[in-house]
Amino acid sequence: MIPLTILTGASRGMGLAMARQLLAAGHDLLCISRKTNEALAQQADSAGRRCEQWPQDLARADAAAARLETWLKAQDSAGLACVTLINNAGLIPHIAPVDDIPAEQLAEAMRVDLEAPILLAGAFLRATAGWTAPRRILNISSGLGRRAMASQAAYCAAKAGMDHFSRCVALEQAKLANGARICALAPGVIDTDMQVQLRSADPGRFPDMGNFVGLKEKGMLSSPEEAAQRVLAFLERPDFGVHPVADVRD
Repeated sequence: MIPLTILTGASRGMGLAMARQLLAAGHDLLCISRKTNEALAQQADSAGRRCEQWPQDLARADAAAARLETWLKAQDSAGLACVTLINNAGLIPHIAPVDDIPAEQLAEAMRVDLEAPILLAGAFLRATAGWTAPRRILNISSGLGRRAMASQAAYCAAKAGMDHFSRCVALEQAKLANGARICALAPGVIDTDMQVQLRSADPGRFPDMGNFVGLKEKGMLSSPEEAAQRVLAFLERPDFGVHPVADVRD
């Protein structure tokens, strides 16, 4: 029996680290990212695992969701140990007060950070509704979804929406015989390109910039590999989904 995982944002950062660790653990993967990753393909070949990579702009989440639903319906679920959707992809727009950010940047951020996870989750649940394999959805959230921060309105709002979406879906799935378990998980502070973006912001427009610089200087950032290991360990806990919103330290 083989576990199947669908992972967004798998070409770099914690997403790439999760993909590598999932392949090493024997998972088959479908990765949905802006770009493919050749090293990941080579690892899958060496391990004898299936790893499809779709280059997909998740700002067009309707197209990605339709393709995912069609793809899942074509899969043979009989040999699957479980099937998991990990909504990991995310972006932050220009770091500034909301009235200083172009509308198209705000729209793109909300599409990638909130609309895409919602549409992909809906497609995943529809396509696998009749499957007997355990079904799981892991939404990568953030502490900023639970704490307001100036010049981060769009990202904070998207992650807060992801948290509440997960709560709602958990209530819906709890009524079903093989309902999916779902959790929006804050993975902690990770040393990724997004952190570089936050540390490089204009301090006059981003009052919390110094805090992010301090986290880096004090060595308080997790590496993508460390964060991925903690997140995947949380996913495998027997109580995964009991609480639809959680922190990796819980």
